[in-house]
Order: sequence, then structure tokens, then C-alpha cells
Amino acid sequence: MDTRSHKGVRKVVVTGGAGFIGSHIVDLCVERGFETHIIDDLSSGKEAHINKKAIFHTADVKNRDAITPIIAGATYVFHTAARARVQFSIEHPIKSTEANVIGTLMVLMAARDGKVKRVVYSASSSAYGEQTNMPLREDMTPDPLSPYGLQKHVGELYARVWSKVYGLPTVSLRYFNVYGPRLDPEGAYALVIGKFLKQRKEGKPLTITGDGTQTRDFTHVRDVARANLLAAESKNVGQGEVINIGAGRNVSINALAKLIGGPVVHEKPRLEPHDTLADNLLAKKFLDWKPEITLEKGIAELKTVWGVR
Repeated sequence: MDTRSHKGVRKVVVTGGAGFIGSHIVDLCVERGFETHIIDDLSSGKEAHINKKAIFHTADVKNRDAITPIIAGATYVFHTAARARVQFSIEHPIKSTEANVIGTLMVLMAARDGKVKRVVYSASSSAYGEQTNMPLREDMTPDPLSPYGLQKHVGELYARVWSKVYGLPTVSLRYFNVYGPRLDPEGAYALVIGKFLKQRKEGKPLTITGDGTQTRDFTHVRDVARANLLAAESKNVGQGEVINIGAGRNVSINALAKLIGGPVVHEKPRLEPHDTLADNLLAKKFLDWKPEITLEKGIAELKTVWGVR
């Protein structure tokens, strides 16, 4: 398998490139003219999300032998492949650790061996856990409340150590509640916006866990994809920095339900931080990034796509 880039065209690799966030990064890379490779085992990614102009490889990121020749010689690697969702990690801590920690280690090893110019790691605001002060800043001590939050934080630490020990340029982006086109509305671990849209479409009441006063900093997936490209090319990062990627505005789940519309019912609360709110000053300073899509605009777009009034 020859995965070397064509002369004059920079090669990039997106792990999890058939997934929700990864597929949007792929689209942007293709649009920018990169030779774009996708690594995905389709365990959660979807074939329908695969950009036809990208080169697709069916592989598991935990399989170092499989991914090393694909990653070799890439300019950038965007590592989005993961077993996402807090509740899944609580119920399946071993499976999620294998995917989120061992998978990240294998990607970093392949990137080191393949002389990659930079790895952009998809981290998570769940690393913060329950904090008393808002907004959440990168210099706060992480205090994850779930195996998933712990696993994503461990990935950040691995990325930073690989920069220090092996000289592999890395940067970690802590995403805050990403939503937008291609989000998955199905299953027990569906994100709240997808779940609400599906319930609204089916004429069912929106189910809110707890009293609905908990707040989230919802960040549009196209803003997240743009942050990845900026992080890859910025001269200000590459030493394992951790940077928040969030809208900098939090909204209660009750307010979100009103935006989507329809009756609501409440379920028992679950283990989760009550509030999230990103301090995104470092993203502005180091990446020249700021959010462009408001929650109202993003929800309106999704309601149109879903045929919900």
C-alpha cells in the first residue's frame, strides 16, 4: 500500500474521519487542497459521512501495524477517533479505555515514527469535571467525573509527553459540547440536541435529565473543524498545549428545549457536571480563533434539516 503524498501536495490524516467531528475536518482539508486520508473502523462512523475526494482506509487505531504506513509522511494528523460519550465509558470502562488511551498511544507512536509535522488531538471539556468557578480555564486542575473525562485527559498528557520526549509537535483541543449536521440522534448515548430533535420530529416530549437548570457551552462543529486547521498551521503551538474550543456562552438545557420547541418531561438526574462554560481567550490568542455560529443560528439550521418547525 503506497500512502505517500503526491509531489507538491501535503498529506493529512484524519482518524475517525467518518465520524461526526472527523468528517467535518475531512471536508475542510479536502476543500483546502490537502491529500486527505481517513482512518476509521466504522464502529461508530458512517459510510455516508465519507468524503468521496478523500482516501479511505478501514483500520482500527489500536492496530499500530495497520495505521503506521497510512500515517507515515503526513504533514498533519487530526486524531478524532474515540469511543465517545460519558455514559458509555461508565458502563464499559475497559472498552472505552482501550479505544481512547491505547488508540491515542498507537496514533502518537505512528506519528512519531512517520515524522509527522504535527498531531492535533481531540480532547474534551469533560476533563474539567465539576468546577466551582466559571468560565473554565486551561490552567485549572482537571478533575474528571467519568472514565471518559479521565481517558481524554490522559490523551492530552500523552500528547504533551510525546512533544517533550520525542520532539513530536502536538496540540490538544478541548471541545465543549459539539453539535451540528451529522450528529448522531440514536441510541442511549445520543447527544442532547440530537435526542431533542429526534423526539420533536416524532411528536414526543423532550426528555430532560434532572431539573434542566444545568448549563452547557454548545459549540458548532464547523467552528470546531476550523479550529483544527488553525491549530495545525499555527506557529504559536506545537509543544503539547491544551486549548479550549468553546463558544464562551452557556445555555441551560431548559432554554435549549425552548429553542427546539414542544412539551418536555423530566427524568432522574445522572452523574455529570452541572455547568460548563469555556474561557476561549487562549484560542483567540494562539490560534486567532473565535466562534462564528451562534446557538440560535445552528439550531435553526438543524431544525430545517430535520423538517422541524
